[in-house]
Amino acid sequence: MKIDEVRGMTPDQLNEQLVALKKEQFNLRFQKATGQIEKTHRVDEVRKDIARIKTVLRAKQAQA
Repeated sequence: MKIDEVRGMTPDQLNEQLVALKKEQFNLRFQKATGQIEKTHRVDEVRKDIARIKTVLRAKQAQA
């Protein structure tokens, strides 16, 4: 997910995306622990996407 995509979202969309990414991160952690994960790079991507969303949400809250 690119930062431009994140900045274009509304706060409600960002919160929905954040919840979805946290669920995915949870599932990826379990797959990693059991050795079933195929795309190991996805763990880092999801973590960084969560950070991007939280950063943009915080910036939008500061503006309001």
